[in-house]
Amino acid sequence: MQSDARSTPLPPDTTPPAPRRIPGERHIPGDMAMWIFIMIELAVFGFFFGAYAWSRAKQPEVFLQGQAQLDLTLALINTVLLILGSAAAAWAVSLATRPQAQPAQVRKALMTALAFGAGFLMLKMTDFVVKLNAGYDMATDDYWMFYFSLTFFHYLHVILGMVFIGMVWVRLRSVASCGEEQAYWVETVASYWHMVDLVWLVLFALVYIAH
Repeated sequence: MQSDARSTPLPPDTTPPAPRRIPGERHIPGDMAMWIFIMIELAVFGFFFGAYAWSRAKQPEVFLQGQAQLDLTLALINTVLLILGSAAAAWAVSLATRPQAQPAQVRKALMTALAFGAGFLMLKMTDFVVKLNAGYDMATDDYWMFYFSLTFFHYLHVILGMVFIGMVWVRLRSVASCGEEQAYWVETVASYWHMVDLVWLVLFALVYIAH
């Protein structure tokens, strides 16, 4: 007895297609929904940075004492790791937008960004453990409350950025070549990763070295 193929229809593909582009036309890279998400995230971080600056102005000595306990060398290494991760993400975009781009090359660049992100996560977690073992936590004073909340909130964003990049890396394994759609994926996740990097640069300047 033959089965009726019409009885088991395939689910529709709900992935929005990448917008068609005119060669040489300037455009906002990636998906507009991602950019809206990025703007919301930047607004949230901006609020926290403003609260930090207000609290610091009221308690300068407390904040200076807290900053004196930080490991600037470790923070600087983490800064370099995120900058290199952004460079790798930009490399991936450059590769994906070339004519006849090879998915394997783009995946290599994305994996490089993931490696730098993983390095950041490991070093930052080490820093958290060291600070907690030294007796500092969010209840110590206002400086440490801001330090742990801001840096851990950013830590979660690094993880989310790596998840986005990993999803695109996996999707690129199933394609034979990179076209506009694949470049669209890469631009979208790279845009988010650059936001994560930018926020860390502001956080590093404000929380670690601003006096």
